Amino acid sequence: MRTKSGLAVLSAALTMLAATSSGALAQKKYDPGVTDTEIKIGNIMPYSGPASAYGIIGKTEAAYFNKINAEGGINGRKINFVSYDDGYSPPKAVEQARKLVESDEVLFIFNSLGTPSNSAIQKYMNGKKVPQLFVATGATKWNDPKDFPWTMGWQPNYQSEGRIYAKYLMKEKPNAKIGILYQNDDFGKDMLKGLKDGLGAKAASMIIAEEPYEVTSPTVDTQIVTLKSKGADVFMSFTTPKFGAQSIKKVAELGWKPLFILNNVAASVGSVIKPAGYNNAQDVISAAYAKDATDPQWKDDPGMKNFDAFLAKNFPEGNREDGSVMYGFNAAQTLVHVLKACGDNLTRENVMKQAASLKKLQQDGILPGITLNTSPTDFAPIEQLQLMRFQGERWHLFGDIISGEVGG
Repeated sequence: MRTKSGLAVLSAALTMLAATSSGALAQKKYDPGVTDTEIKIGNIMPYSGPASAYGIIGKTEAAYFNKINAEGGINGRKINFVSYDDGYSPPKAVEQARKLVESDEVLFIFNSLGTPSNSAIQKYMNGKKVPQLFVATGATKWNDPKDFPWTMGWQPNYQSEGRIYAKYLMKEKPNAKIGILYQNDDFGKDMLKGLKDGLGAKAASMIIAEEPYEVTSPTVDTQIVTLKSKGADVFMSFTTPKFGAQSIKKVAELGWKPLFILNNVAASVGSVIKPAGYNNAQDVISAAYAKDATDPQWKDDPGMKNFDAFLAKNFPEGNREDGSVMYGFNAAQTLVHVLKACGDNLTRENVMKQAASLKKLQQDGILPGITLNTSPTDFAPIEQLQLMRFQGERWHLFGDIISGEVGG
């Protein structure tokens, strides 16, 4: 009897152990790129080419993930960040995306930069059901969960930003003669559409000239001379950093004094304003959602202290005056939040589910009052901005935080 009883106890114990083990195994769900010790993430950046000023974003993110790894990683797993150069070339971006997904077998591609490059890989990524997560571009089309459920934006979209400038002009300069310089691609056209939508019926009379430029153009001097000659008293520069700096320099060189509006992606003090000359940038207007590290008002801000500590310890070569460094810091923080929320369910589907479940998330380098929010039907995490004016050697925020929701 004791033998039978012992066998029964042993059998029950083995059954319980098996159930516990299978339960533990069931809790861990992995897709390609994930093991018990690693999460492999892909990224594509223009480390070379006409938008190379943005390459610092990828370097900042790599440094931030190294910081996280040094602190023990995400739920015990180290981030393996694989970042390739596409030279801001869509065909090269396609090549690099295929390499990351099919050869490197990353879990997803994170924060790849540029509207043209992300547009080129969007159908491929969605066809493969691999997240194209928190893309580093403000094109409105990244917020389309119905048609592209594997693509999600991060920063405020360009149409929303254009609408905010329109609101400002309608209030402050309703009889403006607007001349617009814009990049001849989805990025520039999105900004233009937002502005025109915001101006409504007055767009036709207020906008007197539009001058596109190609991303491969060496300069935009000719376009700026043309806009001045048309009699514009408002100059809008919808440009990437290289051409934003050229815009500021050329307008000053011409002795032209229009109301100058520069879009957010070209508003970095370190990579645009400083090279163009502080004197040349006085009273330029832009919009922001992130803190400016050069602004003394954030000196004792806990978030800014975290940013400075990161630079000092993990990224000493990072230029705190460059807004792209703050951008990379904030975007990397958002991804870390999502990965922590995934727990041991590191499938591509769950990554998208957690990314679409952000609720009033605050990041160290985002302006107070602006939070990240997403849902299964809203793939636009940041939808608020505040206007700012360049004076002295830094931007000064003014006005209220404005919701830039399209249609809002």
